[in-house]
Amino acid sequence: MRRIRSIDTSPEKNIRCLVHALGYRYRLYCKALPGKPDLVFAGRRKVIFIHGCFWHQHEGCIDCHTPKSSTSYWLPKLERNKVRDAENQRRLKELGWNHLIIWACELEHSAGLAGRVRRFLDPPAGTVSKIANKRSKTREKGTKPFAAKSSK
Repeated sequence: MRRIRSIDTSPEKNIRCLVHALGYRYRLYCKALPGKPDLVFAGRRKVIFIHGCFWHQHEGCIDCHTPKSSTSYWLPKLERNKVRDAENQRRLKELGWNHLIIWACELEHSAGLAGRVRRFLDPPAGTVSKIANKRSKTREKGTKPFAAKSSK
């Protein structure tokens, strides 16, 4: 159990590369948010969780199986994970955050996954995102966004 990583797993690294290649920037593991999401897009108030199919019990997945030995240990542990995930998702929603769960088995279909991530992160058609709104305000003032102040 000690060798099982909770951060920087290969599915997480693959998703990070995908999201970065799509042009999005993010923060990692915000401890202030429920569930400590894997990717945090603060300006959009959206988070992405990358779940392992076994640990979070992805229903209908081949990797979601119940171990045959030590079932008195594994069944409660895996059930607690599912309950904790649902509670964290509920709390995020109460705080006004949207979440997306990406399962490790979905990495096999990265083309469809890229579209799903883009649909999740982009604002709905016809709306102006907060990020785009901030950029247009800085252009109206005649200043460059993130311009360094000169000291004299």
